[in-house]
Amino acid sequence: MNRRIFLRNISAGTLGVSFGMFPKELLAGDDFVTITILHTNDLHCHIEPFSGSDEKYNGKGGMARISEFVKEQKKKNPNTLLFDAGDMFQGTPYFNYFKGELILKVMSQAGYDAGTIGNHEFDNGLEGILEPLPNATFPIICSNYDFSDTILAGKFPRFKIFDRDGIKVGVYGLGIELEGLVGKQNYGNTKFLDPVKVAVEMEQFLKQEQKCDLVVCLSHLGVMYEGEDDKICDTKLVEYTSMTDLILGGHNHSIYLEEPIVKRNKMGNEVIINQAWWGGLVIGKIDFVFERSSKKKKATFTNNQDT
Repeated sequence: MNRRIFLRNISAGTLGVSFGMFPKELLAGDDFVTITILHTNDLHCHIEPFSGSDEKYNGKGGMARISEFVKEQKKKNPNTLLFDAGDMFQGTPYFNYFKGELILKVMSQAGYDAGTIGNHEFDNGLEGILEPLPNATFPIICSNYDFSDTILAGKFPRFKIFDRDGIKVGVYGLGIELEGLVGKQNYGNTKFLDPVKVAVEMEQFLKQEQKCDLVVCLSHLGVMYEGEDDKICDTKLVEYTSMTDLILGGHNHSIYLEEPIVKRNKMGNEVIINQAWWGGLVIGKIDFVFERSSKKKKATFTNNQDT
C-alpha cells in the first residue's frame, strides 16, 4: 500500500485551524476526536480484482480488499465514514447479469455509509435504478436531481447528517448534467438543478441551520476539465462555496491524484478536493482531528491507498 502521508496547513475559517495548533502528544487524549473519511468513486461493478488479461491493473482492486481495509480502519477508529461518489453501475459482466443488485449488496456488506448518483446509474433507465435500490442499506444522496415527476420520487435524500462522538458531519450530493450524456429515455422527467445554487443552499443549511462541524460534498461533476472553462466541476465549484470543507469527486477516470487538491473558496478559506481514481483500484483516506471544546480541526491526508 502507498503509505505516503501528506500534511498541509488549513487556514482559519472553513477548516478553522493550522496543523501546528495541536501538539502531537495531545492528539491521542480525550480532548480530541478523529473523524476518518474513506472514499471511492466509479467502482463500475469491479467486484473482483482486475483480471490477468489486464497487464496494467492485473490483480489489483476488488471489493474484498476494500472491505478488509475498511474493517481495519473502523477497528482502529470507530469514527470512520465510508462514502462513494457515484458510477457504481456498469463496466463488468456482473452488471450485465445482475444489473445494480449485486454491487449494492456488496457495498452494503462492505460498510458504506453513503453514496451519490453518477451518470451510469441511469444506464438501464429509471426502472434500472428503482429495482435494485432496496439492496442498498446505505443512503444514496442526491441534492440536485429533482425526481418528483418520476418513479424515483422520494427515494433519494438530499442530505444526511452523521453524529460521531459528538461531531456532526453533514453530507450532500451533486450529480452531473444528464442532457447530452445520458439518453433522454433513460432519465425521463428527471430535472437537473444548478449544482452551484444547490451547493450553496445545502452548505448553508448544514452548517448554519444544522450546526454541522464538517460539511462534505459527494460530487459526480468531475474534478476538472481541460479546455472547458465554462463547465462546472469540483475545482470551479469551490470558488462559489463558503462552508463546504471537503469535496469527494468522481467521473474523471483519467485523473489520478497523487495528493488531494486544496483550493480557496469565495471566503479565502481552503477546501480539500479528492478523487480515488476508479474501479476500486485505490481508496482515499482523509483524517480530520477535532478539538472537542472549540470544534477546531486539522486534516491529515493518507492518499491514495492502493487496494
